[in-house]
Amino acid sequence: MQPNHRKTGRNSSGKITCRHHGGGHKRLYRKIDFCRKKLNCSRYVRSIDYDPNRNAKIALLYYKDGEKSYILSPKNLKIGETVTAGFRVGIKTGNALPLLNIPLGTIVHNVELYPGIGGIVARSAGTSTQVIARENGFVRLRFPSGETRLVAQTCWATIGQVGNIDRGNKKFIKAGQKRWINRRPTVRGSAINPVDHPHGGGEGRCPIGRIHPVTPWGKPRLGVKTRCQKKYSNIFILRKKKLYFSLLL
Repeated sequence: MQPNHRKTGRNSSGKITCRHHGGGHKRLYRKIDFCRKKLNCSRYVRSIDYDPNRNAKIALLYYKDGEKSYILSPKNLKIGETVTAGFRVGIKTGNALPLLNIPLGTIVHNVELYPGIGGIVARSAGTSTQVIARENGFVRLRFPSGETRLVAQTCWATIGQVGNIDRGNKKFIKAGQKRWINRRPTVRGSAINPVDHPHGGGEGRCPIGRIHPVTPWGKPRLGVKTRCQKKYSNIFILRKKKLYFSLLL
């Protein structure tokens, strides 16, 4: 563990760039091994712990040489089990290996998008990604959002689904619980003064006064695409993710 100085939503100039952050209980940062580059060295699960910095549980691993590390705890991983990372390890929950050696239809998480940078996809509680095809040095993955994307087959992934799948069912019984986790109150735009939000102002409970809702800075929101149309990685996306308004139709 190491100290974790939070910025409370502010940038290097001290200006708030992410609203509704601040306060909360002090935290220590648990360094997670997203790369799993120590190969062919079996390790056993000593404990499965709570991490205040993420919604997934983390597993403490003990190596045979005495080294310790944290990984994301997959679903159904038990204390005392052994997990390994390598090019030819078994298809077992918690094992990490390249996408080239993972059978089609396998559920994986902690997936790299580019070789060597560590897992950055499917790390939240209950999420997973499925390997559905392999073609021309790439592997086709289906993400939880419905997006289908090509990823280099030399990228690594971990077998299984991220644990703590009931995290989304958690209920906050009082406002103070959200303050503990560094969340400040959120106010509707129509309840704010017109100098602070485009939806504000008017007499009584009047509507927002616009055809479509906007952000506090006047940009469209709720179902509007925000991805850059010239982004270099667009060529790897075979099917775009489902939009919010398309689910309502």
